[in-house]
Parts: sequence; C-alpha cells; structure tokens
Amino acid sequence: MLIQINTDRNIAGGDALARRVESAIKKNLDRFSDHITRVEAHLGDENSQKGGSADKRCVLEARAAGIKPVAVRHHAPTVAQAVNGALEQLKRALDSTLGRLKDR
Repeated sequence: MLIQINTDRNIAGGDALARRVESAIKKNLDRFSDHITRVEAHLGDENSQKGGSADKRCVLEARAAGIKPVAVRHHAPTVAQAVNGALEQLKRALDSTLGRLKDR
C-alpha cells in the first residue's frame, strides 16, 4: 500500500508530520492492505492564521483494485484530530464498499 501525504502551505510539520500521518494510516487500514493499492492524504488549514474551531481539514482517498476510489473528508480543531476523524470515516466506508463486493 503506497501512502502519499500532501499539505497546503498553511500546514507546518514536514517529515515529522508525514511520518505520524503515515503511521496512523498504516495502523488503521492494515486489515484492508490486501485490497488497497494507494492512500492519498490531503491536509489543509482552511482559514490560515485567522483561527477557528474546526479549520483543519483532512481528505483521505483510498484506491482499491477493481473499484472506484473511496474518499472522505473531516474538519477538526487540530490536524491530528482531522486525520483521526477521516480515518474513522474511511474505515466505515471501506467496510461498506468492500463488504458489498464480498457479498456478490
């Protein structure tokens, strides 16, 4: 499973952030690793220095062999919370999508 991390110019963290996000993705999506070929994470701060209660955004897109990409989005006060929220949504979406394929 290839993991690609993208950030906008308002997100700081560099390699350390990328390693934490990659580790969280691997840990949470390990049971889907036979099906997923690539996961892309897009991290952003929607209103830059203005602040806000839920201005950090994480969009996760999982590409599995033989099906359309599955994408989710989560907003939260911190990048870590946004990533964790998006991972929970992605796990549910993959359970549903891959479960339907298995039932066929």
